[in-house]
Amino acid sequence: MASPEIEALTTALARLPGLGPRSARRAVLHLLRKRDGALIPLLDALATVNERMQTCHLCGNVDTTDPCGVCADPRRDARSLCVVEDVADLWALERSRLFPGRFHVLGGRLSALDGVRPEDLTIAQLVSRVAEGGVDEVVLAMNATLEGQTTAHYIAERLEPYPIRLTQLAHGLPVGGELDYLDEGTLAQALRARRPVG
Repeated sequence: MASPEIEALTTALARLPGLGPRSARRAVLHLLRKRDGALIPLLDALATVNERMQTCHLCGNVDTTDPCGVCADPRRDARSLCVVEDVADLWALERSRLFPGRFHVLGGRLSALDGVRPEDLTIAQLVSRVAEGGVDEVVLAMNATLEGQTTAHYIAERLEPYPIRLTQLAHGLPVGGELDYLDEGTLAQALRARRPVG
């Protein structure tokens, strides 16, 4: 039996996505055995991120700076904007290093079942970004779920009055799949095969 403090750490880790109680126990044992090489650096990194974490006011990405590293990068193509549901989707596309433009994080997807309405997402901010001008293409990178595709259609309707090229990721993505779980090859093919909406 572990102490209440170690059990509390195990329980906290078990709440993380992808970790269950057994994996959390193994992680805690590793951290305790490798205290100087694993536990202390992890604690320092968590404390630093906790103190400095910010949400980018331009795109909605999570970073330690505002604007985030993606928005602040002068090499990014400001004329191309990729709309994603969540920060995890932005990070997945960034890992592929294939999209040279900027991003817009919606903060979720429309869902009548969960009570998520357009005003609960950053759709109005997206429309404002496009209305300001300077954007030639908007790539709708919604997850291939019913809610994701509903969100994409709603955004397409809202952006219809603007003279932009509106595209979405190709349907090589698995139905019901989420961008964060796809490999770089699948993401690369989906980005290359994007097509106009409508």
